[in-house]
Amino acid sequence: MAPKTQRTIPKDLFEHPGVILREQVLPTLKLSVTQAARDLGIARQTLHRILAGHAAITPEMAARLEKFCGVPSRFWLDRQREHDLRRVELASATALSRIPLYPLPKKIMKQLGADHDR
Repeated sequence: MAPKTQRTIPKDLFEHPGVILREQVLPTLKLSVTQAARDLGIARQTLHRILAGHAAITPEMAARLEKFCGVPSRFWLDRQREHDLRRVELASATALSRIPLYPLPKKIMKQLGADHDR
């Protein structure tokens, strides 16, 4: 049996979604942070924290962003989740490497809906 090859995942998948908002969305819409915050109904400081990667995209914020620019809320939440997970994996690599693996049978994994490859 051939070993599994690791999928190459684009680096930007792990960027904080605020980077996408800061570098692509707001410039494309030609909106200032002040105007975007006003339109989103949030404090300018809150938006600054998101744009700087210091605050997470919450489900509420994802819904606001979908209404604001048409990018689905799931996109924003998926990017936030991937960013958070990657940060934890990198920061905890040593501790995670010490945890033994007790794999569940494929049948159970399928019942759980967790039968997809990583």
